Amino acid sequence: MRLLLVEDDRLLAETLLDALRLEGHAVDHLADGDAARDRLAKPVPGLSLVLLDLNLPGCGGLEVLSALRAHDRDTPVLILTARGAIEDRVRGLDLGADDYLAKPFALDELEARVRALLRRRERGQLLQVGPLSFDGLAQRFTLDDAPLALPPREQRLLACLMRHAGEPVDKARLAEEAFQDQPMGDNAIEVYVHRLRKRLTDTGVALRTVRGLGYLLEAT
Repeated sequence: MRLLLVEDDRLLAETLLDALRLEGHAVDHLADGDAARDRLAKPVPGLSLVLLDLNLPGCGGLEVLSALRAHDRDTPVLILTARGAIEDRVRGLDLGADDYLAKPFALDELEARVRALLRRRERGQLLQVGPLSFDGLAQRFTLDDAPLALPPREQRLLACLMRHAGEPVDKARLAEEAFQDQPMGDNAIEVYVHRLRKRLTDTGVALRTVRGLGYLLEAT
């Protein structure tokens, strides 16, 4: 996922960048409100989430949020603020923020909020790989416009692979993202991958093994 962190505290920004990148995200950083407003005043391709401080040099975080929401109601925004006044948080939520986190906060809590917001966004997305599509809101797969029925664990695995279509995903990441609430060993994942591969044979979608890197889903 591509995230944008807007935070002027250098030490905090470095800590958050390291933590979020360790979670596997690509993270851009801006430390100035004016630069953030200019960046978000127009569509940013591939942007999945914004982490936004309210107290910024240049224009404030609420003005940045307004610039984004003027054309984009969907990209999740997590407000980071040291302000104690409840009015600031309420105004941020009224302007379209999805959640807020008051400083100081634990990194574990930040990472959990980010995961929750990204999952919420994914549930509303339509993913497409060749003739295969996944409606995240309805939790439904179609192949050549016909319903594709799959057992629940295969559904979760395939949805995860579709989110990473075109790039190899290793077993550890599949286990974490697709089965985070269920312990899942390498052997079980291999079984589900084998079943999915058989279902996708000669469909225009291939599930390949990339030696040393993981599994790759792509249109053929």
